[in-house]
Amino acid sequence: MAEREVRLMDGGHVVLVDGRAQSHVDLADPTRLAFDYVRRMGDVIDALGDPGAPVRAIHVGGAGMTLPRYLAATRPGSRQTVLEPDEELTALVRRDIPLPPRSGIKVRPVDGRAGLVDLPDGRADLLVLDAYDDGLVPPELLTAPVLAEVARVLAPTGVALLNVVDRAPFPVIRSTVAGLRAVLPHLAAGLEPATRRARRPGNVLLLAGAAPVPVEAWRARSSTGLSPYQVLDGGQVSSSFGGGTPAQDADTACWPG
Repeated sequence: MAEREVRLMDGGHVVLVDGRAQSHVDLADPTRLAFDYVRRMGDVIDALGDPGAPVRAIHVGGAGMTLPRYLAATRPGSRQTVLEPDEELTALVRRDIPLPPRSGIKVRPVDGRAGLVDLPDGRADLLVLDAYDDGLVPPELLTAPVLAEVARVLAPTGVALLNVVDRAPFPVIRSTVAGLRAVLPHLAAGLEPATRRARRPGNVLLLAGAAPVPVEAWRARSSTGLSPYQVLDGGQVSSSFGGGTPAQDADTACWPG
């Protein structure tokens, strides 16, 4: 059985599951994103549409609700649904680092796959997939059937933002890129240069939409933080992570774990 706890660390509250840090939350300043990859996800949120405009968001994976809190603070009035199957973890978070009143954040105790199927067409302006199981994205969330559900629930100009952890030769990224491209033709990616050069594993953010995604607006933010990173447009994504095929459920057994 998983061990869940919240510790005071790094000027905030850190959610740990089996000793692995899942989220960092600064109750005094929900716009402070301590984890580098989460800061990059915040950059994407900032680059969408009109600054500060509310959005309809779906989050697959919640833990400490760091990004939902960020979205609520930077885009007041946003309506957000979080799909988080770990009810004990959600109860711990609500007790120790409660969500702000009238945040617009609703948490549903359901896994991402089942939760997506239940959502209506065109429900989301933004869908964030940031779910973890033992440090990796559950592979069943990156298969072609699930990515088709992701595309279905997006509004015509909506975007999907996926956080995927992988290492060279990047079988998970290549398969996910192929699966996304089959249903959402416009792509961009954000990652550290060392990960792109296959020097070390890392988080690769994939941004996809039926309409063009804000590559340049995201790229403008990528060099301004303490940990600069690269933003790739669609052609660069194909050059770096092309050649894959969309995964079916049976294919994920051979992915790195």
